[in-house]
Amino acid sequence: MTFWSGRRVLVTGGHGFLGGFVVERLRETGASAVLTPAHTEYDFRDRAAIARCLRDSQADIVIHAAAVVGGIGANRARPGRFFYENAVMGIQLIEEARLAGVEKMVCLGTICAYPKFTPVPFREEDLWNGYPEETNAPYGLAKKMLLVQLQAYREEYGFNGIYLLPVNLYGPRDNFDLESGHVIPAMIRKFVEARESGAREVVLWGDGSPTREFLYVADAAEGILAAAEHYSSREPVNLGSGEEITIHDLAKVIAEEADYTGEILWDQTKPNGQPRRRLDTSRALERFGWRARTSFADGLKKSVAWFRENRARKVAV
Repeated sequence: MTFWSGRRVLVTGGHGFLGGFVVERLRETGASAVLTPAHTEYDFRDRAAIARCLRDSQADIVIHAAAVVGGIGANRARPGRFFYENAVMGIQLIEEARLAGVEKMVCLGTICAYPKFTPVPFREEDLWNGYPEETNAPYGLAKKMLLVQLQAYREEYGFNGIYLLPVNLYGPRDNFDLESGHVIPAMIRKFVEARESGAREVVLWGDGSPTREFLYVADAAEGILAAAEHYSSREPVNLGSGEEITIHDLAKVIAEEADYTGEILWDQTKPNGQPRRRLDTSRALERFGWRARTSFADGLKKSVAWFRENRARKVAV
């Protein structure tokens, strides 16, 4: 018997990028049911629909991976939507999960919740020491409020909810749309298509100086399941690789992997976003024995290969 045996697990966002990997891994664990409600059947912005979903599913564990997400451009264009929908989905789901007697809830936050000038490496204790980077603050703060709610519910109701902070994810089946995708899938698409079309230059946002940390999506899924099984505490936990790379160097690495040899230009009229990102991941190792296993080189090869082999699905569903 394992932790998952006999348990019914509901994964919101189970048809999305990260959620899909979480669902695949859960189906290998022996859980009695892995439930992935579609938003066409249950609109998680509607509290009554959430209550109905929890009644129908009879879930023991809820993993909340659903979110309205995007890169800097999407965050700038739709800050109101990103704030409202992420906040209302999470707040109402936590409340209805409590009322339904859900045994445990795993809530996924975002690295965007950290202050703009957080000391590197980002430690969970620094989460409240400043305001998030402006372009994604509405999204980051909406998700951050769910941590407050889970801590309050643990204190008042004994509700067992945990909060994880995944860093920027990447991997096969990512969103490769140039308007709404994040930096790695957007770069992969730009460089692969430039190579194929014979374009002599690729234009990227900012000046290339910010740094980012990236976590392979399958490793993130492993971390989420490890936390669900072994961690039950009020403190948030970072999930990351602990490695940092500048956007400038990232572009060179992806261009090389995509066999692109043209010029890379930087549009400095566009925002850079947060100056640096690198996490302290020691808490995840100490509390539930998890660390990232996939090297960035291997993960990137798999991501580029998937994009090339799935051109009809360039924009992930």
